[in-house]
Amino acid sequence: MTETAPRRTCLAVVLAAGEGTRMRSDTPKVLHRVAGRSMLAHALAAVRAAGADRVAVVVGPGREDVAAAAREAVPDAAVFVQSERLGTAHALLAARAALAEPADDVVVAYADTPLIEAETFARLRAPLAEGAGVVVLGFEAADPAGYGRVLREGEAVVAIREDRDAAEAERAVTLCNAGLMALSGKQALSLLEAIGNANAKGEYYLTDAVEIARARDLPVACVVAPEDEVQGVNDRVQLATVERTLQERLRERAMRAGVTMIDPDSVFLSHDTVLGRDVTIEPNVVFGPGVAVEAGATIHAFSHLEGARVAAGASVGPFARLRPGADIGASAKVGNFVEVKKARVGAGAKLPHLAYVGDAEIGPRANLGAGTITCNYDGFDKHLTRVGEGAFVGSNSSLVAPVTIGAGAYVGSGSVVTQDVPENALALARGRQETKPGWATRFRDGKRSRQTSGGT
Repeated sequence: MTETAPRRTCLAVVLAAGEGTRMRSDTPKVLHRVAGRSMLAHALAAVRAAGADRVAVVVGPGREDVAAAAREAVPDAAVFVQSERLGTAHALLAARAALAEPADDVVVAYADTPLIEAETFARLRAPLAEGAGVVVLGFEAADPAGYGRVLREGEAVVAIREDRDAAEAERAVTLCNAGLMALSGKQALSLLEAIGNANAKGEYYLTDAVEIARARDLPVACVVAPEDEVQGVNDRVQLATVERTLQERLRERAMRAGVTMIDPDSVFLSHDTVLGRDVTIEPNVVFGPGVAVEAGATIHAFSHLEGARVAAGASVGPFARLRPGADIGASAKVGNFVEVKKARVGAGAKLPHLAYVGDAEIGPRANLGAGTITCNYDGFDKHLTRVGEGAFVGSNSSLVAPVTIGAGAYVGSGSVVTQDVPENALALARGRQETKPGWATRFRDGKRSRQTSGGT
């Protein structure tokens, strides 16, 4: 019987202590969102998916908001504070207690580099299993100016040279340092403690671990990732660039999985958007977090969805808004200028246009005419409206919750319904029409007469 190699354990340390002053924002840099999720949460999700057993997050002083966000994303994350900003190695050593606990691999990630894939973190760990002491993440830069260069002899990394310190020949190297790194768990703490601050800034650079490892005859390897994957964020322009890259990635994955996008560049997805096979998305559609669209459904142009489910074969939009809690049944129709919030719309039901449906249960094959609204809020509490199977609500009707329209019932157009309507009944709740023959002629004649006589 073949024995399986023991699973390697992993500690991921996510550095989230950067100030981000160039963001010009009251929100910490790492909590700015990309595809509906904070950059910090993206990094944490990736290291978890890459097999991290334990996660440590290093935050700046007074950043309880960042610490809370880390624990929300990873409830068992250990949070450490870097009281002074003295470089990347110094930040990593703030998590000394976590580093002191046994782990085969230590992965270092940055919360402002949110596009690194879980597969890349897994590749970064792989050389450690083969005996490497340090593994650096590199990328081939289209323009390497300003980046630290990864210098190699064969496949072995010999140094990471900062651009300002590089010789002319070294500046010609296009393999650049992405900043992320993996360390042997047995060596990590010792390597970090050996890093000094004998440099112009007086800081402790994580990149110095490469030469220290070499001096100890520990192999140093390099894993290469695409340049667009290692993009970092320091200002709003870079945030927008990262958003664009991630949107392109998400759209491509969706289309390759069987989704039709008429104009992909105008569709914006969230990190967790779920789209079934043969879903069609027309131009200018925005998906907020928490949306699932099942097979064969169509989302028409200029619609906005968040926290919603759209069942198979349903049609939404154009110009529709699905808010959190909207649950649209199979083959149902939510038409133009319809807003649905915290409401279940049954299979085959129709909300064709100009309606607001909130805190409601709309039965299968029911029909709500144009201008129908559920009056769900009394100024203090929200109340439920129920519309039964096959019921028909005429245009411009107001359903004042709590109220139930029975199965098969009719509500006359223009009604304000405040009481339950039994099954198969007709409800009329509007003022009786009064018609006065000849009134319009008399009205006009009177107006003209006063104008002619000079009256007002």
